Amino acid sequence: MEKRYSGHGLFADRPAKTVLRGVSLSVREGESVALLGASGSGKSTLARLMLGLDRPDGGTVRCLGRPLGKLNAAGRRAFRQTVQAVFQDPLGAVNPRHPIGRIIAEPLRHLTDLDAGQRAMRVAELLRLVGLAPEDSGRLPGSLSGGQVQRVCIARALAPQPRLIVLDEAVSNLDLVLQIQILDLLAGLRERLGTAFLFITHDVRLVRRFCDRVAVLHDGELVEDRPVVPSFTFDHPAASALLDTMLPAAPRLRGG
Repeated sequence: MEKRYSGHGLFADRPAKTVLRGVSLSVREGESVALLGASGSGKSTLARLMLGLDRPDGGTVRCLGRPLGKLNAAGRRAFRQTVQAVFQDPLGAVNPRHPIGRIIAEPLRHLTDLDAGQRAMRVAELLRLVGLAPEDSGRLPGSLSGGQVQRVCIARALAPQPRLIVLDEAVSNLDLVLQIQILDLLAGLRERLGTAFLFITHDVRLVRRFCDRVAVLHDGELVEDRPVVPSFTFDHPAASALLDTMLPAAPRLRGG
């Protein structure tokens, strides 16, 4: 798969930039795959292609064997039920004037045939699922912590019962304790519901905790794709550099 962006600018044209080249990546049923890479490696571009928010300039994006570019209206609706996403900035991903119950119910209104009463029951179930209370449905996002709003975004993604959730740097704005709490929550949901995850990150520590497999992007190319084991290493120099720059989870104190 390839993706290029044109070089059209306000004052002058520049050569088109190839952001992804020759990338082939799959996520199997119930699998948690990490997409690792430094800033500018093409991770978010690949996520946009997999979510159908952008089209590749070469190659094909498929969901359950069906090319996204050839889906009709019914097929696109089914795809939105099948693949959901959680993004980096939880407060930027919700309407601050809408109560969280309405936010979570949004995909239920557009992607399911549930009536108002059934949607309310589903919202209460989802709030419990992510560790919030059904009574929280009337609260506004501004009254919650960042970690709680990200739980709301996770509940919204889970609402239509997707088979894959793309986590695009979904915990990077949280502190390490909250990151671990959210990932442990998602791991439990994965075990319970069988949901697959594509976990886009630059943090190898979180990959080790959450993922079965890791793929590494460097300069728009997929340079590694291997299982996650306790002491995995990489062959590609750029991928190895990501391991070398990883900070220990709990630095040791030195005596004075």
